[in-house]
Amino acid sequence: MKIGIIGLGYVGLPLSLQFARSGVDVTGLDVDDKKIVALN
Repeated sequence: MKIGIIGLGYVGLPLSLQFARSGVDVTGLDVDDKKIVALN
């Protein structure tokens, strides 16, 4: 399964992490490049 999360704030980030831990292929999108670099 693949899922996209728009916004990696206080809701999107924990949600995307939980999906990833469950084996889901997650793509996150955020306007803050620092968050994207830190997560990669």
